[in-house]
Parts: sequence; C-alpha cells; structure tokens
Amino acid sequence: MQIHCDCISYTGTEHLLTVVFQVLNKTKEFEEAVKKVIKDVNLDNDIVVSVFETNIRVLGGLLGGHSVAIMLKEKGEYMQWYNGELLHMAKELGYKLLPAFNTTSGLPYPRVNLKFGVRHPEARTGTETDTCTACAGTLILEFAALSRFTGTSIFEEYARKALDFIWEKRQRSSNLVGVTINIHTGDWVRKDSGVGAGIDSYYEYLLKAYVLLGDDSFLERFNTHYDAIMRYISQPPLLLDVHIHKPMLNARTWMDSLLAFFPGLQVLKGDIRPAIETHEMLYQVIKKHNFLPEAFTTDFRVHWAQHPLRPEFAESTYFLYKATGDPYYLEVGKTLIENLNKYARVPCGFAAMKDVRTGSHEDRMDSFFLAEMFKYLYLLFADKEDMIFDIEDYIFTTEAHLLPLWLSTTNQTISKKNTSTEYTELDDSNFDWTCPNTQILFPNDPMFAQSIREPLKNVVDKSCPRGISRAEESLGSGPKPPLRARDFMASNPEHLEILKKMGVSLIHLKDGRVQLVQHAVQAASSLDAEDGLRFMQEMIELSSQQQKEQQLPPRAVQIVSHPFFGRVVLTAGPAQFGMDLSKHKAGTRGFVATIKPYNGCSEITNPEAVKEKIALMQRGQCMFAEKARNIQKAGAIGGIVIDDNEGSSSDTAPLFQMAGDGKNTDDITIPMLFLFNKEGNIILDAIREYEAVEVLLSDKAKDRATIFKGKMIPNYIIDSNLEMENMDQKSSENDSHKPNSEEAPSESQDAGAVSEEPEGGGESSAVGAPDPLSPASAASASAPVADQDPHASGPAEAGAPEPACTPGDSQPQEQNAQTEASSKAHWDSKVQPMESILADWNEDIEAFEMMEKDEL
Repeated sequence: MQIHCDCISYTGTEHLLTVVFQVLNKTKEFEEAVKKVIKDVNLDNDIVVSVFETNIRVLGGLLGGHSVAIMLKEKGEYMQWYNGELLHMAKELGYKLLPAFNTTSGLPYPRVNLKFGVRHPEARTGTETDTCTACAGTLILEFAALSRFTGTSIFEEYARKALDFIWEKRQRSSNLVGVTINIHTGDWVRKDSGVGAGIDSYYEYLLKAYVLLGDDSFLERFNTHYDAIMRYISQPPLLLDVHIHKPMLNARTWMDSLLAFFPGLQVLKGDIRPAIETHEMLYQVIKKHNFLPEAFTTDFRVHWAQHPLRPEFAESTYFLYKATGDPYYLEVGKTLIENLNKYARVPCGFAAMKDVRTGSHEDRMDSFFLAEMFKYLYLLFADKEDMIFDIEDYIFTTEAHLLPLWLSTTNQTISKKNTSTEYTELDDSNFDWTCPNTQILFPNDPMFAQSIREPLKNVVDKSCPRGISRAEESLGSGPKPPLRARDFMASNPEHLEILKKMGVSLIHLKDGRVQLVQHAVQAASSLDAEDGLRFMQEMIELSSQQQKEQQLPPRAVQIVSHPFFGRVVLTAGPAQFGMDLSKHKAGTRGFVATIKPYNGCSEITNPEAVKEKIALMQRGQCMFAEKARNIQKAGAIGGIVIDDNEGSSSDTAPLFQMAGDGKNTDDITIPMLFLFNKEGNIILDAIREYEAVEVLLSDKAKDRATIFKGKMIPNYIIDSNLEMENMDQKSSENDSHKPNSEEAPSESQDAGAVSEEPEGGGESSAVGAPDPLSPASAASASAPVADQDPHASGPAEAGAPEPACTPGDSQPQEQNAQTEASSKAHWDSKVQPMESILADWNEDIEAFEMMEKDEL
C-alpha cells in the first residue's frame, strides 16, 4: 500500500505550516518549512477550487503559520528574518476568493478559479446555484482574521454578510437551518437539519466568532440555534436529523461521523453532560469497529463503511479531557493511537479505511489527518511544559489552525449592531454573554463523568431499544397511523385507498417491483400527510432491514508473504456456502495456486499444485458451488474466484455474494471468496513477481502482530519498519473534508446474492424476483418523501485507487520452480523488498485529479 505523494502546491501549505511546528514543536523545521512555502508555493494557477476547502485549509494554514511566525519572532530566537510573507500570501489568496461572493444574496459560489474568478469564459465555474450551509457559513474566522491582520475590512465584511443572510433564512418557527441553500434566492434546497455533514461548522463558527471577535450577536445566534438543537435534534445519546418545518419528525435513521465534533463544541459552550453522553456512545461504536464508520444507524449498524481518518472524535476527546481532567479520556486517546498504528499505518503514512469491517484501505490520506488528528492527539498527552506558548491564547479553526485571541481588539473596522430584539427569549441559565467557565459549570471530579458514562457502556452491544418516535410521543394515546408498513399489501384495495388519502402513489415498474412516492400536497389533510410521511419512513426501514437479513458482510483477502507482510488487504465477496469465516476467527492461511482448467468447472488436472493451497480460478461457465467441490476434491484448503469482467473493482461495484446451486451445499467445507478483476489482478501480479504468494482469508483484516504471532519475523521486516519511520510523510490532497451533501450515497452494503449458470456464465438470483404483491417489493424501490431529498449526504467520492501493484496481464502464468540459491538471495535482501514493493505500487494518479471536486 502506497500513499501517492502527489501534493499540489497549495496542499503543502497546510502540511508544512501546521504539522511540523504546531503539532511536534519542531521550531527549526517550522522555520525551514516557512521558507519553502514562500519560495515554492504559487497561488496564481488556472485551477478550480472549493471556496470552503481553500479557506479552511489554505487560507487558515497561512494565517496560522503567520500567527506562529510572529510569536516566535517576538521571542527573539527564531524567525528574525520574517517580514509577514505568509500574510502577504494570505491576502493574495483572499482577493482570489472574493469573486465568488458576487451574488445578490452575499452567499459565495461553492467554487472559484484562482486565476480567472467565477464568470470569466475560462473560469469553468459560476453556473452553480446551490451551496451547503457550512460552505457559506464557515468563513468568518479566517476572513475576519485576515482583515484584522491586514487592516483591510472587505474580507470580514463579506463573511459577515454571508452569515447574516443564513441567519435571516433560518426557519423561524424551529430556528433550524437546512443543509443546502440556493445562493441566488435563499430558498432551502435540502430541508433536513442536523449537526453533521453540510451544517456542522456553521454552528461551530458562530460560537468561535464570538470568542475571537467579541461580538455578542454571534453568541446570541448560536444560543438560539443551540436551544433548537437540544429541543429537536438531540435525543441522548443520539443526534438525529429532523425536518426544519416539522422538527418533531426525524429525517433519517442514521448518523454521519462528522457530528463527532459536536461534543467538543458543547464543551466550549459549557454543556458538559450531553457532551459526555454522545462522546461515550461514539467511543462504543469505535470499540466495535476500530474506527468510526462514515455513517451508522440508530441501532449502531454500519451504514457507510468508509473511514477517511477523520479527526472530529479526537478533537472532542481532547476538549473533554481539558474540561474534566478525567484520565479516562487519555485511555480513549491511547485506543485511537493504537488503532491507527495497527490498522492504518502504511509505508508512506496512514491510509484511509475503505471498509472498517474488513480493514481494507484506500490510497489516500487527507490533509486534515495531519492538520487535526496529529495535533489534537499530541495536545491530549502534552504537559504544559511541553509547549513553548500558551495554547489558551489561541482559538482553533475548524481545521485546527491557531488564531490569536488578541485579534478581537485589533483593527475593529466593523461596527457592531445592537440586534438583540431579533432573538428569541431563551430560558437557559447557561446562556451568559461570556464563555462559560467549565470549571464552574462542571465539577472537576472524574467520578461525576463516570456516572454519566456508565449507563452507555454497553449501548452498542445491546443496541438501543427502539423508543417511541417524537411524532408518536406527541400523539400520546391518540389514534395510531391508519396503516403500518409491515401490514401493507399492494393487492389490497383498502390499503391502496389509504395510501391515496395519505398522498402516497404506487407505480408499477417493468421488473415487477412497485415504487412508492409521496406528495404531501396530494394528501387529504396535513395529518394524513404526516401519516404518509411516517408510513414512508417505516417502509424504508423495513426494506433496509430485510435487505440486511439477506446479506453477508464483506470478507478480506490479506497478502501476508514477502514483501507485503499483511499491508495489502483486498475487499472480497462472501459465499453463502462453505466455511463461515466469521465463526473461524483465525481464518484460512496458505499459499495460492492457479488451477487447471482455470474456470474450475471440471476435474482439476494439476491436483499436486493445488493440494494444501488456496486455489485461484476464474468466474464463469459453471456454478460457484461446482467450482468449490472440484477444488475441494483436489485437496485445496480454500478458493478465490476472480471476476472475468475486465476492469471490475470493489471501488465502483456493489458487494458481490456467491450463492449456491439450489442444492444442499453442506458437503462444501472450505472457505470461498470472490474478488473483482482489479483486486484479483493484484494477486496474479504478485505471483508473477514473487512466485510464492501467501494469503489469509478472514472475516476482517488482522494486524501484523496477530499474523506473525508465534512465527519468526525476518530481519527485513524490522529493517523495513525502521526505514518506514524515516520516510517523509507526504499525502495526497483531496477537497473532501466533508461528505458531499448533494451526491446520492453509494450504499456500501447493497449486495446481491448471485449464482452462476452453466453455458455462458450468466447469473441468476439466489433470492427470487420480488413478488409485486409483497411488502418487501413495495419498499425495494426508492421512496422520495415530502420535504425530504431522498439522497442524503454521501461518503467520500468512490473511485479512489485501491492499494495495488501495477496492473498487468490478467491471464495466469505457470509458477516456475524457484531454485534454492535464488530463493535465499531473494529472502536475504534487507533493502530491496521495500524498494520493490514501492515500485510495484505505482498507481494511476488520475483518480486524485478527480478528487479536486468539492465533496462537502
């Protein structure tokens, strides 16, 4: 697994200025990094960038670097040559972002060309109409700091205007804001509201803008929103999205990982108890999966399995420890570090997790991992004497850059307006006009925090019992919904009449399924519309539950032989027959061998090569179960079926399950896994290069300590690890700090159980075509809901390259016998193995160019 060191110029700005000094206190290295940035970084490029991402990462990085540089210069030992060069670069970048604000609303376009602006013919942007709330509402700290540092007020003015517009467009009855807004009209495009993706840092910047700038209006706005969040969204320990117009109705049954920042913000607010509750719930999810999945359901199942090494949970852990002094949070931090080193560490850095269930990797390491994760973990364990400056004199931006608090009294060119009459009167004793002092609001007693955490310690394993929904609670003992999803039959005329009354229409699809669509305006009454919405939500949950019951989780193929040593993990499809790897935690380990015939559809002609090995075969021409029986008869201890569809990949295709042949398959006792063509070629390429390739078939990837337990670890592994420690940590830049609030999610668990047919290798579903009269078929199609976009914010963009050797010819080759002398020379090498693996892991970097798209 190699992280491509493909940092474009402005990516390096954040890396060099934040990691080297602010996290590790390497003052000399920081000084050298500043010189390199000044010398090498060019901002005048014909490139379309995200306004939001460029602001928080690049502008914030330059300003944070400038803050540290002038602090060091004042101390008199370092940076004596510095003359505000980073600030000049920040100002240049600020002017390049200003064309994005050329809208009637004052909300910025989501993207801008650094060279040509927005509407220039060569800009290739300026046609967008929507932006997310966080995109437009997460500018004030960096823009105000730039104005205060330079004395140029225009930056702060533009950021304030955007915040003012969002505040004016809040839903007045609920005081909530939606996820996506039209930048020209101010209409809400997505009307669901939460504290996760698409909104998160808007709330964060309201409170922190008050801290940095001292303007009471920002705190008043935050308190108004916070009251609504705790009234509608907070369902301890959960934080569930709701509809801004109907906040008593949940908009979804899952949570995204970005909400993990919220306990840290609650600490800054001074509301510690719910912060402890939510943080503990998230920690239990992490203990179950090693990392926080990109999204998980209310019963703590994986919804999106990716984990791009997000730092929000570490951030909240740091703030809770600062507030409570409870050593428990040091143990939490220790767990995070151990999991990173066990499961994410690779030769060139740390790799994002493609699937937390299997431990497979993505070939990417986002800059926020360096800018935030390292910083918060370092600060969590750092003593006061480890710091050469007082961290309390600074405020963290959303990207963990440091801005000095003395900016509040510098270059105050913006007049403060007394707008207190615009705000709702709130009855909350914590809503003072100063930052709450957590030492007063929260007794600094670890046992108090423990008493809050204790009831939640088994919340994930036991799963939360489904409570009464907000809507059901509001109905009390009143009438129940006239039709429940579990009772619905598409052939029942009475049921169809009830659907019509609720504004739900039924569409028959060509494949025999039916699709349900609700239009609230067509309901007989507002109460019927709410019943229809509830029915649709129940139907979606029912369909999702039925799909999960039919699915098996993905499995892992881990290459454990030289020179991979467990670092390459491939996502594999399971089989509905043979050994259940989830019940055999040790998995099946052995060297791989290509069978003859390669399709495995007749008696194996090279059994001596297959015996006691894991057989490789090609998909097609017969049933999967028939292949398994043939290799088992030849003495194989396991099998891997490689897709014959050229270019197929687990990056882009849904999980594939191998079904039986419709007969009893109890006679098959060996494990069988399925690899798409791209992943299969990785093993075939490894065979061509190294001949003897050993793999581990398991339910999830094992850490190297487990793999080599009880075995002699060759010296070259140690040498390679030492070499890895000394390698420069570079990373691939990606604009994806937040999931895309406008893209449809690619359901990572959407698997189809498929078996192969004779004559041509066609597939037939192991589960029959859905009965158009059954409840399952009614919910199998998408069901848009009134006031709710069915496409929720999605995970990081699919298609990031899997860690791989250079793709080659997919046809298998004979394994030549390796002479003893060449084998000894090959295995005695202590330097070449790492060089070889890095050479073999050259990947096509075009996928990284696609990552320049904003994935908020």
